[in-house]
Amino acid sequence: MEELKPSPANSTPLTPLVFLDRTATVYGDCPSVVYGSTVYTWSQTHRRCLSLASSLSSLGLGRGHVVSVMAPNVPALYELHFAVPMCGAVLNCVNIRLNAQTISVILRHGESRLLFVDVQLQGLVQEALALLPEDHPHPILVLIRDDSVQDPPSELGLGFYSTYEEMVEKGDPGFEWVRPASEWDPITLNYTSGTTASPKGVVHCHRGTYLASIDSLINWGVPKQPVYLLTLPMFHSNGWSFPWGMAMVGGTNVCVRKVDTDIIHRLIHTHRVTHMCGAPVVLNMITTGGKQLDHPVKILTAGSPPPASVLLRAESLGFHVSHGYGLTETGANVLSCEWQGKWNVLPASERARLKARQGVRTASFVRVDVVDPNTGINVKQDGKTLGEIAVRGPWVMLGYLKDPVGTSRCMRNGYFYTGDVGVIHPDGYIEIKDRSKDVIISGGVNLSSVEVESVLYGHPAVSEVAVVARPDEFWGETPCAFVSLKEGQKLATEKEMIDYCRERMPKYMVPKTVVFRDELPKTSTGKMQKFVLRELAKQLGPFTSSRM
Repeated sequence: MEELKPSPANSTPLTPLVFLDRTATVYGDCPSVVYGSTVYTWSQTHRRCLSLASSLSSLGLGRGHVVSVMAPNVPALYELHFAVPMCGAVLNCVNIRLNAQTISVILRHGESRLLFVDVQLQGLVQEALALLPEDHPHPILVLIRDDSVQDPPSELGLGFYSTYEEMVEKGDPGFEWVRPASEWDPITLNYTSGTTASPKGVVHCHRGTYLASIDSLINWGVPKQPVYLLTLPMFHSNGWSFPWGMAMVGGTNVCVRKVDTDIIHRLIHTHRVTHMCGAPVVLNMITTGGKQLDHPVKILTAGSPPPASVLLRAESLGFHVSHGYGLTETGANVLSCEWQGKWNVLPASERARLKARQGVRTASFVRVDVVDPNTGINVKQDGKTLGEIAVRGPWVMLGYLKDPVGTSRCMRNGYFYTGDVGVIHPDGYIEIKDRSKDVIISGGVNLSSVEVESVLYGHPAVSEVAVVARPDEFWGETPCAFVSLKEGQKLATEKEMIDYCRERMPKYMVPKTVVFRDELPKTSTGKMQKFVLRELAKQLGPFTSSRM
């Protein structure tokens, strides 16, 4: 057969921005974004994004320039996922839970040219800007106002160039948006949580984001025109690609400024929400009160492994839980716990245990393996042998910005090495056991802190738990459990927790220490700050009991 080469007709760069053009035609009169009393249609969202892209372009922003935004899940943040790359620039969503020092580092490292700032974050941003070096140019500031919160005086002040709505109004809704010269052009710059070191700038491209958005919809079985509640912060890995994905299927995006149990349940009921996402900590929070849903809601959770007891409680209240796995470096999920019909006949506790596994690679991803981190050889498929999860596929990041050493350290042998420790079960499903740095080595045996946590989450008095290593004079390390209790459950004791574990796990896994705290430390994205707890465990000194 003769060799044929690609032509312009079949080699147009892939980009998720094309979703918005089509949806404005197909679903033009349907609601796109809902926020309080504000409702936009898809044709309105399309015009607003083009107008904003036009205004950004008129300021000289274009290819390779970084445009940052600090805002909760409000309509402006949703629109910026399209408007910024539509002018050719790179979108940098900054985590609003970070402190001024870290925000300053991000703005300096990413060389942000313009920064959109939510009205409630002005003080934090000004503090961060004051920490920039004197010779470092400050980004142009644009204020995002919000009628639902107290607004500043009518004059901008504080160095703001304009307001968000003014930039939308003065732009050209007929703007010819800038298509990527290559589908490998960067579309987003996201920073890791920085739990153990300075945050790293993760760069994703148009091609990977396009494919991840489609795969996420297919994998979750999202139909046309869902009602999607934005409980997952869009500043966290761009909401796992769903801002673009919802445009593809003409969904309704219900915005919410903060994760509050009462607000979430009210919005679910009022808007007949069909889908939502959230980390396990959010799933735990919104189900703790035991409030029954009046219609089923599909919720996708990912992040740290969710305790089986939390999954069981969520299912009993009417949530249909799907479980996946991804990282900032992958942008969207690469593993999904695909449910099998034969599991429906199993007891509820067993179903929850199976659903707590991370699962198999998603439909469009290429490879997810559990390997020996030193040799790269796959571990035994026995559900016991620990290895590092390594992945390769179209939405793995391009690399870390300005950090070739950090990029090469985790990109080896054609794989991205995640740093997560897991096993692969005989049925081919992967289960995370820990972060590599969180494995407890007790008497030479590797012990999974996640497994101990999962058992403790089953105790009726426990709200949150994190298990770390405490030095032990005999065993080297033993498990130390930090526990926060549910309201009204202040009478639980260390002995009670240890006895509870003894009845449910091997002796070597039982915590030797239990520390009660009103609240456990978390990162800005809601992940447990185990490095803080490890330091606290060290300060307790070596455990001295002999060989219990």
